[in-house]
Amino acid sequence: MAIAASAFGYGRLLSRTAFLLRSTIRSLSAQNTSPVQGLLPKTSLSSPPWPEIKLPDAAEEAEHHREIVQNVNELIATGQYGRLFAVVHFASRQWKITSEDLILIENHIPAECGDRIRMEKVLLVGADNFTLLGKPLLGKDLVRVEATVIEKTDSWPRVNVKFRRRKSYEIRKSKMKNIHNFLFIPLLSQIVMIERAV
Repeated sequence: MAIAASAFGYGRLLSRTAFLLRSTIRSLSAQNTSPVQGLLPKTSLSSPPWPEIKLPDAAEEAEHHREIVQNVNELIATGQYGRLFAVVHFASRQWKITSEDLILIENHIPAECGDRIRMEKVLLVGADNFTLLGKPLLGKDLVRVEATVIEKTDSWPRVNVKFRRRKSYEIRKSKMKNIHNFLFIPLLSQIVMIERAV
């Protein structure tokens, strides 16, 4: 009886070592698929499908920026720019605005009627011949966009009713929202391109 048990244990030991040997060989063969060490086959997953982008030198980029700002300043000085437009981030939204645009927002702003406010988050400014994009915002020294508060009124009462039939349950809540009208007057004196010292 003791001899049969030892033979059974020895057989399990052999099968266990054979399993470990096979798994080791399998993992080694999966790691080295190419005949030359370190050379992977070219597949669609080995590199991205778009070409590699080389970033420009900082000095070249500063010189290019200076030239663009100078060209835009010349267009504005001669008056050959067409109608200006800007994309600003205001009241949790992005607005594309031009001169004498009216926008309506429902947020509370501490400005009074007739006050001029400056839009500080300017994402883009453009005209017929040029477009300036921010990454993500244009600098405050580069562009200036202002607006005038035209009207501040309260909205109609908005009533929220909760009701359950046959339960004598009814709750009414009314709410008034603030509505502000803004008139954008980005005249040429307000949108000024200033060359940055780089």
